[in-house]
Amino acid sequence: MTRKRRRLIILLLAMLSLGTATALVLSAFNDNLVFFYSPSQLMKAGLPSDRLVRIGGLVVDGSVQKGPGSRVAFSVTDTNEKVPVVYDGILPDLFREGQGVVVQGRMQPDGSFKAVEVLAKHDEKYMPPEVAEALKQSGEWRRQGGEAGAAAGQKESTTQ
Repeated sequence: MTRKRRRLIILLLAMLSLGTATALVLSAFNDNLVFFYSPSQLMKAGLPSDRLVRIGGLVVDGSVQKGPGSRVAFSVTDTNEKVPVVYDGILPDLFREGQGVVVQGRMQPDGSFKAVEVLAKHDEKYMPPEVAEALKQSGEWRRQGGEAGAAAGQKESTTQ
């Protein structure tokens, strides 16, 4: 076997190894990927029930119903569509009606959303960027105090 042929074989084996490693990494990444949807996008998407997704929006006023044990049912909306959510677990302390939430889980064949995790906004200034964008698109965005609002107010007062 000549040196040139040996180099070519080593190069081909290295390329094959690199390709295999890349395929394995991309496969693992794809399995752990969780997409974010607003309730309107979720209703249009028609996702399979085995697909893990996140939805974000506002908890509909009057929709929270406590069931036996730690089972809770509520609805999430982006003001265009409502998605009924069923969650079996302890809700975050800041969870309440009219507040922004992000819920991770799977769509069920009956049209409800089976949640495995519920995240509530952590203070009055914070809203997940995806939820804020969905609310802006639906025309329901309301700035909630804080530095950004104060800075905007100062800018407006100096231009008058």
